[in-house]
Amino acid sequence: MINFLDLKSVNTPVHDELVDACKRVIESGWYIGGRELATFEAAFADYCGSKYCIGVANGLDALVLTLRAWIAMGRLQEGDEVIVPANTYIASILAISENRLTPVLVEPDVNSFNLCPVNARKAITSKTRAILPVHLYGQLANMPELLTLAAEYDLLVLEDSAQSHGASISGRKAGSWGHASGFSFYPGKNLGALGDAGAITTDDVELADTLRALRNYGSHEKYKNLYRGVNSRLDEIQAAMLSVKLKYLDAQTQHRRSIAELYLNEINNPLITLPCTSGCAAVAYENHVWHLFVVRTALRDELKAHLASQGVETLIHYPIPPHRQPAYSEWYERSYPVSEKMHLEVISLPMGPSLSLKDARRVVEACNSFSGTAGRE
Repeated sequence: MINFLDLKSVNTPVHDELVDACKRVIESGWYIGGRELATFEAAFADYCGSKYCIGVANGLDALVLTLRAWIAMGRLQEGDEVIVPANTYIASILAISENRLTPVLVEPDVNSFNLCPVNARKAITSKTRAILPVHLYGQLANMPELLTLAAEYDLLVLEDSAQSHGASISGRKAGSWGHASGFSFYPGKNLGALGDAGAITTDDVELADTLRALRNYGSHEKYKNLYRGVNSRLDEIQAAMLSVKLKYLDAQTQHRRSIAELYLNEINNPLITLPCTSGCAAVAYENHVWHLFVVRTALRDELKAHLASQGVETLIHYPIPPHRQPAYSEWYERSYPVSEKMHLEVISLPMGPSLSLKDARRVVEACNSFSGTAGRE
């Protein structure tokens, strides 16, 4: 079986370094808010091209706390509208509603899956205060156009960079475009911890200072609480392991791009629509780091069954759009046909730094042998 992603194999090459990092923390006697966190925050800020990095407990908290910080700073208030792509993972929307802000769902670009600047412009009202572009599957949204739009209407921009570590446009990386950016280091991400972890990057010193307090019970100084904060801290062991893995991120990204290039060049089944087929050729550009390789087909169930019969594991990101989730049942009557069609058709092929090119070619062969009858025989 070709696994969709084998995390054990991903971590095996750096096993000894990870063990040493954990041992170093254990022997230090300091487990929260110490040297390892500061070292990783500085390194990741430098990697992204941002001035500040604030480590938090997970990627959702990175988005939630950034919006909460802007509320505390008077830049947002309850009821303000935040534009977000309708086809994103629900976490992006949860962060908005958690802060009693109003998510405004916008249809994505049909080729990139990302927030469409034209549709975003149409969605702006007198209540719009922010845009939350999601760099879905590892490809940057059209940030130059979205920043132009944001500047025109004086909107805050919060990047959801949970899937795009290292992606860039003209040398400018995810995490350095918006006023702030939220990252996830969930184990399956391109830069993954060995547990939950997240971070915010920003150039705004006031925002960074506010976030440091919010993640720590709302306190800059022990027992003095300026805000009604939370406990959302990136611990020393996860920070130490992320410092180890950050060193290898670019090399792993290049391997992902090699797999993507193979898929793009050699999967030729007319029943399968490859990503970025309309002049994107994303493998030739720096803006895609291939967190996921997502294809589309009207025969998804059949393709999934066929690939499984050929020993290829696949996943679906994501089967149900946010506006069809019980958590947002008040949106059931809404219609987002582009997003709905995507959610019905997308299927993710194996992708990761431990996937061999030999196995990737087996995935290609399995895709090309699909006739549309698997699962119906």
